[in-house]
Amino acid sequence: MRPGLAALALLEPRFAAIESRAGPLPWRSRAYGFPGILRAICGQQISNQAAEAIWRRLAAIDGALTPQGLLALDDAMLCGVAGLSRPKAAHARALAQACLDGRLDFAGLAAEEDDAAAAAHIAAVKGLGPWTADIYLLFAEGRQDVFPRGDVALAAGAAHLLELPERPAPRALVEMARAWSPWRSLAARLLWHHWRWVTGRAAGETISSFVILLSVWIMD
Repeated sequence: MRPGLAALALLEPRFAAIESRAGPLPWRSRAYGFPGILRAICGQQISNQAAEAIWRRLAAIDGALTPQGLLALDDAMLCGVAGLSRPKAAHARALAQACLDGRLDFAGLAAEEDDAAAAAHIAAVKGLGPWTADIYLLFAEGRQDVFPRGDVALAAGAAHLLELPERPAPRALVEMARAWSPWRSLAARLLWHHWRWVTGRAAGETISSFVILLSVWIMD
């Protein structure tokens, strides 16, 4: 059994049945440090399929996955070749500069035991909002009690699994998830996995929150 699942199931029994219906939970992770947050920037407010395509093109550019190398790239490379939007290119440059000038220290970030403080540290960089911070902490640092705020697919998965009359608003979902602490990261993974199953997607396929659901929510 997945570590934490028994404890989570005691808090909300319906989590226990997800894998029996949807299959084994794929355990996705992302790179630590600058590349990990850069990958999260690629995924802001677009489908994961589109984000993966952009990420592959960006990662293929020499030096793009280091702060110094990325700052040396102009919009012709970041936007034209890689396919980043101009706002995301600006966010990527802000991330790179924060890494170089010490405002974003990954060793210190990993040593920060308070998840909220760690997320706030990341979100203080221009263009890196709460969702981006939470996604990084969950997938790159592997923290066990992070629940990405404003994620539409999580809201949809929770509404379906818990048989709610409508998708909970972001703040309501965050409050609901407090009851699943200290296993909120596992709860998020299971809700994504459940929603993949509901929408007929393969177990290993990532969710496209903004394609599956039309929403005016602002994630970052």
